[in-house]
Amino acid sequence: LHAPIYFFILNLSLLDLGSVSTTLPKAMANSFWDRRDISYSGCAAQVFLFPFLISAELYLLTFMSYDRYVAICKPLHYGTLLGSRACVHMAAAAWGSGFLNALLYTANTFLLYIYTLQISVLPFCQGNALEQFFCEIPQILRLSCSESYLREVGATVVSVFFGFGCFVFIMLSYGQIFRAVLRMSSEQGRHKAFSTCLPPVLIDSVFLRTGMFAYLKPNSISSPLLNLVVSFLYSVMPPAVNPHIYSMRNQELKDGIRKLI
Repeated sequence: LHAPIYFFILNLSLLDLGSVSTTLPKAMANSFWDRRDISYSGCAAQVFLFPFLISAELYLLTFMSYDRYVAICKPLHYGTLLGSRACVHMAAAAWGSGFLNALLYTANTFLLYIYTLQISVLPFCQGNALEQFFCEIPQILRLSCSESYLREVGATVVSVFFGFGCFVFIMLSYGQIFRAVLRMSSEQGRHKAFSTCLPPVLIDSVFLRTGMFAYLKPNSISSPLLNLVVSFLYSVMPPAVNPHIYSMRNQELKDGIRKLI
């Protein structure tokens, strides 16, 4: 279990656990107690932590697609290109990039007074009720009226630019993998490679497409039901499905866990 892919899976598991823990507990508590409120500090925490974890996961998935590309298309160079130091640098870059992205969004949504530990909230023109189960940044900025449009466009353009770049890189990496798989002479090898690579492609595509749609969709097509469905698809479904895709279906990982137990 010391292979690079398992190191990435460990980091992915931590990010999935963190992202779900940031949004669902409060939503479940509100549902259980029939409430719909959240404190400003709790909302600010979600505004920072959720983009941080989701952005870091996106960059980590990009590195994981590169890992699969090298493993299948350039197996002789795998040990050289993906040594332990390179993997640590990639994971650190994913976490660090996610942190910077979260700072960008938090700075555009809240003014944090570090010394007084108080939060100055953007002036709201349309009330303070969010049609969402957590403090989603686009929903907050749509309620704001102090140049919120410019802030939203600036932060969204930067994030979507990097997100689209990661999406293209992931698709190109798996495209090269599928080309290499189709040239395999062994039908069993092709089936194993497709069953390993196809589920991550599908879930990554859903994660990235719905995430970008959530942040780019115009108000004209926005509705409470659509907002909830889209947010669920990019914030809850990937963390719920990733353990099955990357861990439960991996026989080597299951055998290693049995040995540890």
